[in-house]
Amino acid sequence: MKLRYLLAAIAAAGTTFAAWISHDERFGRPDAPQLTQKPHLARQPDWDPPRYVDTLNASFALCDGPVRANCVVDGDTFWFRGDKIRVADIDAPEIFSPHCPAERQVGDLARDRLLALLNDGEFSLTAGWRDEDRYGRKLRTIWRSGKSLGEHLVEEGLARRWDSPWIDWCGFP
Repeated sequence: MKLRYLLAAIAAAGTTFAAWISHDERFGRPDAPQLTQKPHLARQPDWDPPRYVDTLNASFALCDGPVRANCVVDGDTFWFRGDKIRVADIDAPEIFSPHCPAERQVGDLARDRLLALLNDGEFSLTAGWRDEDRYGRKLRTIWRSGKSLGEHLVEEGLARRWDSPWIDWCGFP
């Protein structure tokens, strides 16, 4: 019994000693940095964060026929170097099973714009939290100069962000 009290006293003394040392400036505890501005407004780092280098390039056409190497299927699906790729950050109107003629029309515009964007120069592809969708398509975001090509389609009204509410393309003129 006395041993238990002795061990408890030693533990308490050790904790007190450690707290005293950690708060006593004579033991080399550095002063806390004084923030002159809010942390989220602090100066940016002196180094540049790594950037993706746009090195991929191909001549794309519309997909037609059984051979699909570098071609665009619709506004959010294309083939590149033999891989079927689903643009991960957007959803474009349907072409093959549209709900109305207006959806098909906007879908054709989205497909043609994706074709033009892919043919406009070098780009890079990045995978997200999943490599493939349930249909076996590679899920990739397309980048050029640090901006998503899918975001271009969204800004032009030809697609929606993947995580945004569903759009009724039939309501478009």
